[in-house]
Amino acid sequence: MVRSSCLCGEVAWEADGPFSLMHHCHCGRCRKFHGTGFATYLMAPAAGVRFGRGRERVARYESSPGFSRAFCGRCGSVVPGDPYEGEIFLPAGPMDDDPGIRPEAHIFAASKAPWVELCDGLPAFDAFPPDVAAPVQPDLVRPGAAGGTRGSCLCGAVAYEFSGEGLMARHCHCSRCRKARGAAHASNLFAPLDGLRFTRGEDRLASYKVPEAERFTQVFCRTCGSPMPCPQPARGAAVVPMGSLDGDPSVRPSRHIFAASKAPWYDIPGDLPQDAEYTPG
Repeated sequence: MVRSSCLCGEVAWEADGPFSLMHHCHCGRCRKFHGTGFATYLMAPAAGVRFGRGRERVARYESSPGFSRAFCGRCGSVVPGDPYEGEIFLPAGPMDDDPGIRPEAHIFAASKAPWVELCDGLPAFDAFPPDVAAPVQPDLVRPGAAGGTRGSCLCGAVAYEFSGEGLMARHCHCSRCRKARGAAHASNLFAPLDGLRFTRGEDRLASYKVPEAERFTQVFCRTCGSPMPCPQPARGAAVVPMGSLDGDPSVRPSRHIFAASKAPWYDIPGDLPQDAEYTPG
């Protein structure tokens, strides 16, 4: 049995398995919904998945005909959605236990973010693997400004832009980021705070601050759950979830932080520097 929970802890679930087809998905909808470069899911029999608490907290957004994505309405964390042919897609980021399997492939790699490099040696498929008979929806593409300075949520209700270049970008593997984004890690761009402007839908934003954290706050769209930029006045910056960007940003992630807290099922690929905890600057 594998236990999972959302960032605020109000929604918890467990799954018995057997688990299969653990994969990294790069489709535009997953990137928006998780706010990072790719989502990691695995499959489990629906009959063995149980919510221990908080089912009434779960909100849903139909991202494509007949397919709804689920999230905690309080903190925005991704939670399991509805069954598909007797199976459920389980987000790996919120898992509190090791599922015992490892990612097998990248799917929808043809849609990957321009700032993501596939360098782990796993097979990469343009869409689903050949043995998966599931309908393929047209990719979600929205025009972005030069330099990747515009972004939006999955449903399109919220949009933003920022002026100037991004200050830096990081991949964060802390447990809070993994739960908040429902992914292997968060990928965040730091933009000048005085240059950030929401062009629509600011009234659709919700936020959840981890009570014991100095500043960890998840900002998300109430309608679709997508992570959105979080202003941090003390830093003079806004934390921009890179999966929400509509264009190619001017900066690339330059290091992994909180690598000592990484998920047991994820091996950090590539040669970017890895810091055990936080890296100032």
